[in-house]
Amino acid sequence: MQAPEEASNQRAGFWKIASAGAAFQAGSAAVDSTTIMSALVFQLTGNPILVGAVPAILRFGWLFPQLFVGFLAARGGASMRYYVIGAFGRTAAIGVMAAVIWLGAGWPAAQLGIAVLLIWTVYAFVSGIVAVPYNDIVARSISSERRSRLLATRFFGGGVVALGVAVVADDFVRTMSFPISYAAIFAMAAALMLLSSFVFVSMGEPNATANRKFPSSFAVYFRAGIKVFRRDRIFRQYVFAQWCGGAVLMAAPFYVVAAEQNEISLENVAVLLAAQTTGALASNFLWGWWGDHKGKHSLLRIIALGRVVPPTIILLSGLAPFADFSFPIFVLSFFLLGAIANGLTIAVIGLLMEISPAGERPQYSGYFNAITAPAFLLPAVAGVLVYAFGVNLVFVLSIIAAIAQLYFVNCIGDEMTSH
Repeated sequence: MQAPEEASNQRAGFWKIASAGAAFQAGSAAVDSTTIMSALVFQLTGNPILVGAVPAILRFGWLFPQLFVGFLAARGGASMRYYVIGAFGRTAAIGVMAAVIWLGAGWPAAQLGIAVLLIWTVYAFVSGIVAVPYNDIVARSISSERRSRLLATRFFGGGVVALGVAVVADDFVRTMSFPISYAAIFAMAAALMLLSSFVFVSMGEPNATANRKFPSSFAVYFRAGIKVFRRDRIFRQYVFAQWCGGAVLMAAPFYVVAAEQNEISLENVAVLLAAQTTGALASNFLWGWWGDHKGKHSLLRIIALGRVVPPTIILLSGLAPFADFSFPIFVLSFFLLGAIANGLTIAVIGLLMEISPAGERPQYSGYFNAITAPAFLLPAVAGVLVYAFGVNLVFVLSIIAAIAQLYFVNCIGDEMTSH
């Protein structure tokens, strides 16, 4: 049973983490890689390879630095300092993005597109500093049986604000000239991210786990990661599942390209963002309840199954009987994408916390995310496939990858049962 002071600290931490996460969620919606950013890069360059690079850069940049941050946070015994660097750094990058788009409105479109992608790369890699300290601080601040509800509350609050963001973004896109409209959207995102950073940092650093293990050097830390991958079968299967999950995302930036090919104007990108946000919002408490009552593994299994649906819908939308219903079909697809994305985040973060030893969470988080990082470069490969073979191929490959992810998630369940 928790002491009254500990329970009070958990309640305060719960609401600060949820509020900070909600503000960031809304801010990140304004620079969403599969809607706003993909539409921006597509309009500036018209190049599907560069469109595919948008989420690939974001996910790889988010994951790869965690190998090094995991070591530094574990060795130093404190995580908040790294959160501060990452959180305020990514906010600054988005602010710079807004300024460059505003000042570069008269530049050649391709030149501005390259500048946007370069700043996006900085944003992605600086953002990657945040993940390890965030997972560690949350795990130390909130007990396991409340974590899914915490993430669901975060995503619900963020979804409510993100709906407002979508409305404002839609007004910017329709009433302001391109690309000034996108500069205004990015400025709004930076303000929300700044608020998020201040709220989370105000919580302070929770006490470290008593049996926390600190690697003596990066070489020791790196070799330990290889050993974890070899000896921990559940961890290894989880890595395989996440690799497949990265392959599912190869189709993510091409939903807006498919929409444009179905004669849906990219002025509707904010409407698609709103549908995605509504899906996330509507599903939050279902996923939170599911994760806490039925388990994080059960949640990941149902999400893996659900990931087959959106690309299947897009493939069907190209058939003659559905030609007159393209826009509603895409709205439905983005609604499902939003619902699945939130459930996936809750499940992946929650299950990683569950399978990581309490004293080694920073290391496990660093190992997991660094090992799986290359899989999230696949959207860039998908851009080449779209350029060569058309957009439908990446949706077919996404379906196959979702089925493979479901297989490995089921293998994890078998391992957990045998233990």
